[in-house]
Amino acid sequence: IALRGRTRPVSPAFRALCLRLPGEDDLAQTIHAMDRIPDPAKIHAARREMAGALAIRLGDGLSRLYKDLDDNAPFSPSAAQAGRRALKIAALGLLSRRDGGKLAASAFARARSMTEEVGALSALLEVGQGQAELVSFAARWGRDANVMDKWHALQIAHAEPAEAAAVAARLIGAPGFDWKNPNRFRTVIGALAANHAGFHHRSGSGYRLVADWLLKLDPLNPQTAARVSTAFETWPRYDATRRKLARGELERILAAPDLSGDLREMAERMLGAG
Repeated sequence: IALRGRTRPVSPAFRALCLRLPGEDDLAQTIHAMDRIPDPAKIHAARREMAGALAIRLGDGLSRLYKDLDDNAPFSPSAAQAGRRALKIAALGLLSRRDGGKLAASAFARARSMTEEVGALSALLEVGQGQAELVSFAARWGRDANVMDKWHALQIAHAEPAEAAAVAARLIGAPGFDWKNPNRFRTVIGALAANHAGFHHRSGSGYRLVADWLLKLDPLNPQTAARVSTAFETWPRYDATRRKLARGELERILAAPDLSGDLREMAERMLGAG
């Protein structure tokens, strides 16, 4: 960056941001703002293709960057070290698209911090790998509910769109999963809502699952159910098929007997937006 005739090195944290592609929901919002109808499936495919092209275009420079950052330095919570970790993880995510996750598997085994461990696991899941690492992570952190929230969220966030709702259903319905705990509930449903192409899948599986669990939680915790229901907030921006499916679930929620005032108010407001 030129500044008064001098060159200032770009910080690792900023470089990490430069390697990060826009989120799929952000892209959908941008397309909607252009008076066009966003297609979650096409956005997902295009973003994945762009990430692969970027990994190839950066070539050996990306590998050299990762090696420079993989220096075995002692962990430090400083901003400088956090920036280096962020850049290292960003580079690893792109490299995994070229090697199928081999480097990420090694990085997971050698991780010296939670940030690096989660980053490597994310890179693996993104390329369809990481099942052994998921088991290892759960064995190590299974007693820490807050850490396991990451474990749950990662699996849903990186699930293929057609499988995202099924993954979320399996996790939230697993024996021992305390879905009545607001943090646990928000983690799973929030992760599904954040999987843009998964939540808005044309099958309607994402909409149905979220509606099912909102109705199940509402009698116990209407405030959390109302907050999580905002997953449906953007439904009017999509195509007729998705709008019909989302509207149907909102109407099903409103038709439920003994629905709380909190959830009713949110559902009526979102339904009215369409």
